[in-house]
Amino acid sequence: MSISLSAIARTQLDQTYRALDGILVRAAAHAAEHKVDEAIYLDWRLTPDMFALKRQVQLVSDFSVRGLSRLAGQEPVSLADTEASFEDLRARLAAARDAVWALPVAAIDADPTGDISFPAGPGKEMTLPRQAYVQNFMLANVLFHAAMIYAILRSIGVPVGKRDFLAVPG
Repeated sequence: MSISLSAIARTQLDQTYRALDGILVRAAAHAAEHKVDEAIYLDWRLTPDMFALKRQVQLVSDFSVRGLSRLAGQEPVSLADTEASFEDLRARLAAARDAVWALPVAAIDADPTGDISFPAGPGKEMTLPRQAYVQNFMLANVLFHAAMIYAILRSIGVPVGKRDFLAVPG
């Protein structure tokens, strides 16, 4: 039995979007309960040289939307980086999910053994087999930034755990 690239990507992304939505709800409640301006949380980072929470959420959506759009051979939906609240970040993730689900499955799954070239940093390009691109680049980046969101919020006391990150009912 083989599993299509679209099924692999959509299953993992759906779980990640649901998990992050729940985590952001808990973060907003934590900020309100402790009377902390949400902007403090959104600008929080684990170390000075890493992206803040807000940018981590933006990167989750960017890697997923751009990644699967590229795989489908379509121009990605543009998501402006204007979020200023947890509700804005949740709306961004919902928009990313909608964009991913709007892509044609047949185009995502076309030529599963073919190669795909993509930008990989300023002035750099990489080429990978399509399956490796989905599993080892696009999803790996989404999960990395999702884990950073979780870690940042844990570091400031938001009561989230592994079940929240996995979007498993408690």
